[in-house]
This record gives sequence, structure tokens and C-alpha cells, in this order.
Amino acid sequence: MLLLSIALQAQEAKLPTKWTVSAAQAKVPFPDYPRPQLQRKDWLNLNGSWEYIGGKNAPSALAPRQAIKFPDRAEKILVPYCPESFLSGIERKQEINMWYKRDFEIPADWNAKKIIVHFDGVDHDATIFVNGKLAGRHSGAYDAFGFDITTLLKTGSNTLIVAAYDPNDGKAPSGKNGPRGDYTFSSGIWQSVWLEPVANTYIEQIRITPDVENKRLILSAKAAGGQIEATAYEGNKAVSLIKGAAGSQLMLPINQPRLWSPNDPFLYDLKIVLKDKNGKVTDEIRSYFGMRDIRLGKVNGVVRPLLNGKFEMQVGLLDQGYWPDGILTAPTEEALKSDLEFTKNAGFNLIRKHMKTEPKRFYYLADKMGILVWQDMPAMWYQNEDTLKNRSVFRKELKAVMDDLYNSPSIISWVPFNENWGAFDIKEITAWVKKYDPSRLVNGNSGFNNNPGYQKALGDPGNGDFVDTHIYIGPNGASQPDEKRAASLGEYGGIGLFVRRHMWPVENNAYGYEPTINALTDRYVLLMQQVEQLMLYKGLSTAVYTQTTDVEHEINGLLTYDREVEKMDIKRVKEINQAVIESGRTLRTATKK
Repeated sequence: MLLLSIALQAQEAKLPTKWTVSAAQAKVPFPDYPRPQLQRKDWLNLNGSWEYIGGKNAPSALAPRQAIKFPDRAEKILVPYCPESFLSGIERKQEINMWYKRDFEIPADWNAKKIIVHFDGVDHDATIFVNGKLAGRHSGAYDAFGFDITTLLKTGSNTLIVAAYDPNDGKAPSGKNGPRGDYTFSSGIWQSVWLEPVANTYIEQIRITPDVENKRLILSAKAAGGQIEATAYEGNKAVSLIKGAAGSQLMLPINQPRLWSPNDPFLYDLKIVLKDKNGKVTDEIRSYFGMRDIRLGKVNGVVRPLLNGKFEMQVGLLDQGYWPDGILTAPTEEALKSDLEFTKNAGFNLIRKHMKTEPKRFYYLADKMGILVWQDMPAMWYQNEDTLKNRSVFRKELKAVMDDLYNSPSIISWVPFNENWGAFDIKEITAWVKKYDPSRLVNGNSGFNNNPGYQKALGDPGNGDFVDTHIYIGPNGASQPDEKRAASLGEYGGIGLFVRRHMWPVENNAYGYEPTINALTDRYVLLMQQVEQLMLYKGLSTAVYTQTTDVEHEINGLLTYDREVEKMDIKRVKEINQAVIESGRTLRTATKK
């Protein structure tokens, strides 16, 4: 009867996916360890059914001083799906004040440990209570955070209450789900919640930077004291060892490094041990890293991005990561993985993660599969109102996102602004991002030739690593490189195909249309032939097609929104993509800038 009721419920979704039923019936959604680059053996997943209070009459959840009392029969919500989503079980249009509650018990063998509660994403202002006492507050929708709750715990059952406040008023980064965005709003908890036991002195954070030129990994591990011992492994074989003080910058030699690339996405395993002054191990984590180098250089006198010293034409998809059943959250990890596998199998080597972030396991999958990632910063909308406050919020959250995702080798470029949406101080912020993370490229204002109707275009910042225009349908008219920057076509294409019974129930649109799969495929092949001409003779180095999947009213994806129908002949798509990438490899050996 339970399976039948869940199946019937799934049929009521506006547009179910093949994962909707399994996600709805999962007792613990997303059961895998959520932080692959700082992994410990023991943890407890708190995803699943929580009590919930929301709606128009919910008490204010903005920085409350104390937790509210829940009624005996509160609504139930499935965490980590946002309350606007079908999978949450709530599915209200917009939640502003949200209260979550669940009970948990600490395993007996954790009694001598500190206990950290982790939140991988709460939109936007979160206040955490444990057993009625304040554990901490956090502001920001797109970075993970956690609190030490050890002193607040008791024997037996404990109660965790989360107050989440999200006005979604455009005065903080909100991407496409903001008041001037295109899609369904999302609020509250939208990524995993979990507990972890640690020692009194433990590894709080790691930062790893591949340094291919000097054949080493630059590593730091933050802790409140102690000595770090880091070992790199190639398969089961230890290949390097370094020791040093916690918090210091360590140089782990990687002789004859096997370089990470889309063709060979090799990852080294990494073990980091923390020892006290007596040599006793107090913490041990597992991680990984990829040895790759991304920078600009000249190829035949043309400035281009170089991966490991060689030009690799970046043929990508705009990837917005929306789901008809989970909105900002994929229904399952299998679903999340399927988008990446589709991208790889279709011959693309790049995704531009557009206007949102993903859980860390997404980047882990991209690292493993060998997919390059441009990471957008979600846009803020009202940057010109209360500028001292709103612009400070954007800067703070931009830094937090960069810190949170820093270790992933697949991320090769940061994109602070898109098409002047919420843009301000573009040149200054582009320069700051480049200085803060010199190990990656920066595309300061992707599509600087476009602007939203409410704001005048600020135009090309003139710095960063790319001259980037968006041309629909394109690709002709794409920008050309200058003496300091490579040329990028940050968005183009956007051609639609109507697929009956697989569209969001609204009026659907695109930049152009084709009537059949064959016609749409022919059009794509023609566009890529034009991209190749621009690459060979006009210096183009990146082309990002719009887009991976349909999204709500947009029907210009290679896949339908429910991921059921491939709207092009993917074999032919792969053939032309690979042909263009191979054509780029015929260009002569690069020289450094």
C-alpha cells in the first residue's frame, strides 16, 4: 500500500522524472558521504522526514533568539528538498519563514568525541538550535557550514531545530530563482544535513593547489595545533610524504605527475593525519587531488587557455541544474550523475554551471569523469539599493563559494557576473577574484554585450582572462581575442524542439525552433562547423551551447526537462564535438604568456 500511495503521489507531479518515485520513498535521501575531499569513517545522515512549519502564518525565522514550540501534528517535509518542490511534500509557491525539527540520538561510541552538525546548503539565513539552545547562525545560500554542538547534547534523544529565513527579495545572491529570475523560487534547506564526530583537535579544513610546473601539491590543513602528515597515493602505492605544522603551507612533491585532463581524469588519493605533540594520531581524513594546470598562453600568436600547457578547445553546455521534481536539488545522486554522464557521452568536455552551485559530490563526479567546469556566482538582483549592505553581502558570499569549492580540479574558471545581472564594480571584482585564486582563470562578465532590461550594460571589464560575448543564435559575431585575453562564446544556440508530454505546463519558448530531431541535429552540426571556423581563423577558444536540458518554460535543451527524451541524435552530436576538439589540437605548440 505504501509503494502504491507513493507511486500515485509521484503521478501528481507536474512533470515527474524516472527518479521521482525512488526519491519520494527514500527513507534517507542522498545516503553517500557528502564531502569526498575531507572524508572520515564515522558520520550520521540527517536527511529524511522532518517536522515543518511554514506558510504565510509561520513565525519569523530571521535571527530568532529562541526556538518555537512545534504542534503535535506539524507538517512533514522531506529534507533536503526545498519546500517549493514536489519532492519536499510541501510544494508551496514561496516560503519565507521556515522552521524544521527532527530528533536524533548520538551513537554510543561517539561519547568521547566532539560532535559537529553540518549543513551543505540553507537558503538564506539559518539559525540552529539544539535542545532549545542556540548553536549558531549562518547567512548565505550556497556555501556549506557547521557548528560544534557537543556541549548542547544530552544522553538519549536530542532535538535539532532549524529556522530558515529567505525573503528572496533580490538583495542577496539568488540566481535564477530570485524575484527577477526565470524559474520557481527555492528556499530553506536544499542540501544535505549530517552529523560527524571529531577529536578535540581535528582537521577543520584543507586547501590543496596543484603546482604542475614545480611538480608538487601545495597543501595546508587547518587545525588548532599539532603536526600534519600527508601521503599521496597512485592507486595503492604511496608516492610521496610530507610532514609539517598544522596550518602551515606544505609542499608535497609529485615527481613525474600524471596530469588530470578530460581524456585522462586521473586522481591521486590523499591521506592526511593529524598528530599531537606526543605523536598520537588525533584525526585522519581521506581526500584526493588532480594534477592539472590552467593558464593563458599563445598558440600561433593567439591568446588561448592552455590545459597542462596545451590548447584544448572547450566545447561546453550551459548547465542550470534545475529539476521538475526537486527544483534546485536533483531527486537522487543517480539523477545528478546522469546529467554529467550524458554531457560526457555527447562529446562535450566542459559545463558552465550556471547561476547556482551543486553539492560537493557533483564536483567529485566531474573530477572523476573528466569534465571541465566553469563555476558561475549566482546573481544578486538589487545591487543598486542599499549599496553598502547589499554589495557587501555579494562580496562575502562570492568569497565563501570560492573557498567552499576551491579544491576541485575540474573547476578551471570562476564567473563572477553574467550579462550584467546584478553587476557592479566588475573590473575591481574580476581583479580581486584573479588575485584571490591565481590558480584558475576568471571570466569577469560572461556575455558583457547583453544586459537585463532594468539595467544598462556595464560592458567589457577589460581585464580577466576572457573576452566573452553571448550570441543567440550565433555563433557568428562572437568576440575575438585581444593581446591579453582569450575569446569565449559564453552562450549561443538555444534552439528549441517541442516534445509533447515532456514539457513544463506553461507556454514554452526558445531563441529559434526546429520541427524534428533530425532537423535540430542538422542545425547543431552546422553551428559547430561554424564554431570550428571561428576557432581556426578568428581565435575562438570556448563555445558554450544553451543548454543541457529544457528548464521550465525553456525548451532549448539537448534533453527534455524530465530527462526522458534526447532531442538530438547524440551520436552525431558527439562526432561533431570530437571533430572540433581534434581540429583544435592540430594547432601548433603553445608558448606561455
